[in-house]
Amino acid sequence: MAAPETLPGRRFESRVALCLIADGGDFVSRPVEALELDFAGIVGDAHAGPTRRSSSREPWYPRGTEIRNDRQLTIVSSIELAEVAALMELPGIEGGWIGANLVFDDIPDLTRLPAGTKLLFAGGVTLNVEAENGPCRIAGRSIGSHFVDRAGLDLLFPKLGKHKRGVVASVEKPGSIRKGEAVKVMVPPQRLYTHEEAAA
Repeated sequence: MAAPETLPGRRFESRVALCLIADGGDFVSRPVEALELDFAGIVGDAHAGPTRRSSSREPWYPRGTEIRNDRQLTIVSSIELAEVAALMELPGIEGGWIGANLVFDDIPDLTRLPAGTKLLFAGGVTLNVEAENGPCRIAGRSIGSHFVDRAGLDLLFPKLGKHKRGVVASVEKPGSIRKGEAVKVMVPPQRLYTHEEAAA
């Protein structure tokens, strides 16, 4: 059997378009000039903490089990959000409506960044991409609150926002991230796992 192809790692540069923080009592975030990060995430953000409670995203645990917080930051692409808005026949979707902490304008297919991708910010912060962030009804409901004449957006967003809702990340090296700051994106080598279980 031929070995699966290994895609080489990639390195490219980008720049932070927006910084946002969810400090208003729920997951909705607001623009700020800078974010302060420690090992628990963004200081003052709703998703900060070294651990979190499991949800429907981790069905292998009883709901509410304490686990490592691999969702300290939410990162999205303005390009992908515009694509989702077009599919939903909306004039636009703002990152803050769905709880984004960082928005980029120029990372191609941001949601497809694999786990293990490093984001090295010019100011010294390093983030580790953990996973794709799946769209959910809660975010869809938030979008719908801005378009009260449209029913069913809470269900439409999970359907049409797949693979375009961004990624979640954790803090590897803390510090400050500022709007407009340069960042180096380090994508690791990738190889598709193709092992097939032996027949019983």
